[in-house]
Amino acid sequence: MENFYLFVLMCILLIILPGPDTAIVTKNTLTVGRLGGLKTALGSCCGLIIHTSAAVLGLSAIIVKSALLFSFFKYVGAVYLIYLGVKTLWSLRTQKEATTDDDNGLNQLDNKSCFKQGFLTNILNPKVAVFFLTFLPQFVDQGNDTFIPFLIMGITYTILTVIWFLLYVYLITQISAFMKKPKSQNIIEGLTGSILIGFGIKLALEKSH
Repeated sequence: MENFYLFVLMCILLIILPGPDTAIVTKNTLTVGRLGGLKTALGSCCGLIIHTSAAVLGLSAIIVKSALLFSFFKYVGAVYLIYLGVKTLWSLRTQKEATTDDDNGLNQLDNKSCFKQGFLTNILNPKVAVFFLTFLPQFVDQGNDTFIPFLIMGITYTILTVIWFLLYVYLITQISAFMKKPKSQNIIEGLTGSILIGFGIKLALEKSH
């Protein structure tokens, strides 16, 4: 394995770039609370563990090389992201009519689905598989066994992602007094919903090669 510290630096820069995972973590932290954000981040990281295992075992290479499998995961993931975006935008319309008790009940329901949302958003994104297969080999010695280096790098990436999301959710929670004002939250949820739909459309148009 080569340039491990450079790998860590590159991972940090890539992790903090906004993406579908960040969007859904932001949404659930604001609408459900810190626990919802943490559950969403945990779901996303569990998806990363599966992607790491798939890359190590060579399954990701099969998905990337198979146009049919790539397209299947791509479109399912795109539809799911668009669904989450539309659901977020629709909630802006319905939440104004809900009572406080109804909102609490809705938050409890959303809280239960946060892990699933984070997990599915990550696992159904074939670009994560492409990332692992194109990024990780840059830091492996040619001609050597890749099992252990891929495993170490995948675990490192996942741990860094966990640390980032812990800090991110904490930051969101600290400024939530402002962000949870009805007007601010409506704007943020509207932007988040639009971003999720945008990511879904972008993913649907993504080519396998």
